[in-house]
Amino acid sequence: MSYINQNIKYLRKQRGFTQSDLAERIGLTRSIIGAYEEQRAEPKIETIQKLAYLFELSLDQLINQDLSKGIDAPQVDTKGKTLRILPIVIDQEDQEQISVVPVSARAGYTHGYADPDYIRELPKFTLPLPELYADKSYRLFQIEGDSMLPIPDGSYVICEYIENWDTMKDGESHILITQSQGLVYKRVWKESESQLWLKSDNVFYEPYRLPTSELVEVWRSLAYISFSLPSKAEKKESDIQQLSQMVMQLKADVDKLKS
Repeated sequence: MSYINQNIKYLRKQRGFTQSDLAERIGLTRSIIGAYEEQRAEPKIETIQKLAYLFELSLDQLINQDLSKGIDAPQVDTKGKTLRILPIVIDQEDQEQISVVPVSARAGYTHGYADPDYIRELPKFTLPLPELYADKSYRLFQIEGDSMLPIPDGSYVICEYIENWDTMKDGESHILITQSQGLVYKRVWKESESQLWLKSDNVFYEPYRLPTSELVEVWRSLAYISFSLPSKAEKKESDIQQLSQMVMQLKADVDKLKS
């Protein structure tokens, strides 16, 4: 049973909105909001996304819970069995485009990742490469910092959307969109059903744990684009740094075995 119609009315009144107020906030007309509340029409999925974003709820809570009786704490659904919608942008030929999340948009993306209007405003392009399949969704995230060297600061990482988080393979690098830490780019190991182990490629950064309840989106990194071409001197320095990192990692592993 869906509670979406009665939840719209309940949430609107809780916020003190008139039907016109709510309609204006999500780009509809007052009469359509009235039709939803009187159960004469069912909202489209894009409208449900906007409502969930506005009222700061999950799609599952908005659709499947009677919110007048209270809001249940959301359960972590790593497999994506409940409704998990990814807003995308389609071109005039009905082909999905790749949205770009530059460093300047990272903070906004953490809050707007489920808002179709926000995603529509991001830069977008197509990348006709045989390695990118038409039946999958991709996004380009710009990274900053040196925690994932040798991928340089400012690079753009091409990522594939992962709906079932259980398909993450240990040791692969991922872009994680999290509730408290924002956008995180790390190698991921599944430590348990409720916890991940995150590690940087740069050994100067300590690994740490992240509860799966923190996740809101997961993207598997496939490749990167960089406009920083290394000089011969930089390449030599990079090789030395990589060797130093390998030695430090080996020392850390030995210390761990001893303990």
